[in-house]
Amino acid sequence: MEQSLLNAVHWLLALVALPEVGLPAIFMVSVISATLLPLGSEPAVFGFVKLAPDMFWPAVLVATVGNTLGGIISYAMGLGAHRALERWREKHPHPIEGEAAHAAAHPGGAGDRMRGRWHMRAHDWLHRMGPPALLLSWLPAVGDPLCAVAGWLRLAFWPCVLYMAIGKFARYTIMTGGLLWVFPQPV
Repeated sequence: MEQSLLNAVHWLLALVALPEVGLPAIFMVSVISATLLPLGSEPAVFGFVKLAPDMFWPAVLVATVGNTLGGIISYAMGLGAHRALERWREKHPHPIEGEAAHAAAHPGGAGDRMRGRWHMRAHDWLHRMGPPALLLSWLPAVGDPLCAVAGWLRLAFWPCVLYMAIGKFARYTIMTGGLLWVFPQPV
């Protein structure tokens, strides 16, 4: 039993090892890193391209597709959360009288924070910008939630995907190319 478990672990490690699998591993890391999980895909792309410099463009394209797919997953999560809230509101159409009175009597409470100045500015900015705002989906700590918020706000899906892909492609091209320039191949 222990030997079969050990064999399974070695098989799994061999499956995701960059030199042997390469592009599929980059794809998986890129998908996972574009969801709301804190993981960076740039080191995997750079490491692979450093080992196989002739694979620069395939690696960038695979990482872009994977990261865009992860952005689509985040978009779908935001859209699903919005739909779940709408269904909940349909079942609970009126606020409890005590809740409404409490919110009116206690400004600055949770209800006000949800409708606060920064929330309204971000909401208005994203509505004004629309799908082109997702050109910023490549930004660390901001990009993944931005995709989810685009889904929550029900921005047009295909334009969002296009802008996500453009931003992510630019990031991988610039970052990987820049790292290769900073850390060139030894002669």
